[in-house]
Amino acid sequence: MSAEETPSPAAGQHASGSTAAAGQADAGAAAATGENPAAAAARLTVGVLGGTGDQGRGLACRLGLAGNQVVIGSRDPARAVAAAATVGPPPRVTGASNEEAARAADVVIAAIPWEGHRDLLAQLAGALRGKILIDCVNPLAFDSRGAYPVRVDEGSAAEQAAQVLPGCTVVGAFHHVSAKLLLDPDIAEVDLDVLVLGDDRRATDLVQALAERIPGARGVYAGRLRNCAQVEALTANLVSINRRYKAHAGLRITDI
Repeated sequence: MSAEETPSPAAGQHASGSTAAAGQADAGAAAATGENPAAAAARLTVGVLGGTGDQGRGLACRLGLAGNQVVIGSRDPARAVAAAATVGPPPRVTGASNEEAARAADVVIAAIPWEGHRDLLAQLAGALRGKILIDCVNPLAFDSRGAYPVRVDEGSAAEQAAQVLPGCTVVGAFHHVSAKLLLDPDIAEVDLDVLVLGDDRRATDLVQALAERIPGARGVYAGRLRNCAQVEALTANLVSINRRYKAHAGLRITDI
C-alpha cells in the first residue's frame, strides 16, 4: 500500500518456463561470480503478486519501462492481463495468475493487501522457493483519525514473510513509493530513496540496484530484516503528511 492510499510476446501471455529458468540461472551465476548488481538487475524477470492494485501496477510500469520483463500476478488471471495492458509496454509487461507470476520470475514483489498477506504467501511457498521476495506491504489500518500501524506477531510484514517462506530470501523495500507518481506518465523521475532491508548482502545489493532502475530513485541499505517494523509503520506518518499537504511525499536520506 502506498503512502497516499486508503484501503482500497502480448499482454495476455506470461514468461515461458525456459525463459524463467534461463533468468534464474543468470541471477545465480551473477551472485556466484560477484557480478555488478546493476548488470544483474537489468536482466531480472520481476513478478508482482497482487499487481492489479495501484502500487503493483506502478512498480510494474516503471520496471517495464526500464527494460525488465515484468509479470503482473492476480488471483484472477484475466484481471492481471487487463492490468498489464494498461501499463505496458508490451511485451515487457504481461499478466498471469499469482502462481504463474511467481514461477516465471527471478525476483518477486509482494504488493498484496495486508489482510491476505500470510495466506497468499503460504499458498505460493513452493513457487517462491529459492527466490528473492521483495515485501513492500505496510500493515496499516484506518479510522476516523487517519492511518495507524497494526501490530504484527512476527514483528513486521517482512518478518512474517520470512517465517512463512523458509526457502525464500526476503528483502523489505518499496514501502514509501507513491503509486500515483509511478503511474503518472508526466513524471519522468521520482524524487526519493528506497529503503532496503534484509539479512543477505547479495540480495539487498541486488534489490538496491533494481530500485535504481526507476529514474530518480536510489536504493539505500537500511538494516536487517528485524528493523522492518518501523519502516513499514512510517507509512502511516507519510499518509498523514500527504493528506495535510495534498502531496505525494517520499524520503531522502542525507549525507550518503
